[in-house]
Amino acid sequence: MKNISCIILAAFIFIGCVVKSNNKSSFDTNVTQNRGPGTMVDTNKYEVATFGEGCFWCTEAVFQRLKGVVKVESGYSGGTVPNPTYEAVCTGKTGHAEVTQITYDPKLISFDQLLEVFWKTHNPTTLNRQGEDVGTQYRSVIFYHDDNQKELAGKYKSNLESAKVWDDPIVTEISRFKIFYKAEDYHQDYYNRNGNKPYCSFVITPKIEKFKKVFADKLKSE
Repeated sequence: MKNISCIILAAFIFIGCVVKSNNKSSFDTNVTQNRGPGTMVDTNKYEVATFGEGCFWCTEAVFQRLKGVVKVESGYSGGTVPNPTYEAVCTGKTGHAEVTQITYDPKLISFDQLLEVFWKTHNPTTLNRQGEDVGTQYRSVIFYHDDNQKELAGKYKSNLESAKVWDDPIVTEISRFKIFYKAEDYHQDYYNRNGNKPYCSFVITPKIEKFKKVFADKLKSE
């Protein structure tokens, strides 16, 4: 019989034992290409996570609301074409996924907790698809920035598979982070600026409301 966490997690597919290691790898963790002036990340104080779970408008809106999250930017990772545009990514030919790059304070929220939100706010069993958004750019993916993130993501995925939370296999990609291309300005802070638009009203708002109920203790004060 599944425990209550598994039941809550399974419910989230309709809206879309981890051991810490101090083993840091030597590869560059914060290679970002910006279309405008960028904000430097203080790597002595903050850490970065990069997730793809479908449309980045949805993912951005979720992680912006978590205590300890300093900044969330929408963009593209995992492809082969330099400086991709939204139009190019939408063709599915660049190899990029729509992702959010999340800068967070590890003293206030851990990577483990970010992973929990990641897994509970989308369906990781639908290949290259979230809801009506279809294409490789909408794939479920974790781009790890160091060996610790790789280990934690792999362990969490393995535990979910063992618990058989979903009937179908998890297809989430776990890949090394290489570079993040910040999306066009009109994609940034999209839900907060366009909450009344149809996609936001019918897709993102219901997801946010369910997210707030499950993660009420982790939300920023409004």
